[in-house]
Amino acid sequence: MPAWTAISLPPDVPSPKGPYSPAVRAGDLVFVSGQVPRDPVTGELVGDDVATQTRQTLSNVQRVLEQAGASLADVVSVTVYLARADDWGAMNEVYSKVFRQPFPSRTTVGAELRGILVEISVVAFAPLRS
Repeated sequence: MPAWTAISLPPDVPSPKGPYSPAVRAGDLVFVSGQVPRDPVTGELVGDDVATQTRQTLSNVQRVLEQAGASLADVVSVTVYLARADDWGAMNEVYSKVFRQPFPSRTTVGAELRGILVEISVVAFAPLRS
């Protein structure tokens, strides 16, 4: 039995297509798998620009965090994957409206993202409340 717990999504949200959990909780840490700019219920891609896709992706991150009993305010580390490095400014503008100071640590990397412009994974520190 693992020393961590898989986080499930609500019944109205389809399970991931791959062999992974949307998030896992290991003690006080919540690790959210890479989220993409798809509507969580329909699976449809949302937006055709990086700003719109970043908003949707961060909304999906928030939804998964809430399932784990955490919030965006609990995020301590973010990894952003961009299909085009030149989209950094537009992504950063949306990002800076979602996260507040003190900002979490962040790494942004270029990646091949098969039909999307952005993917985001996070780690949150969210002690279990009794």
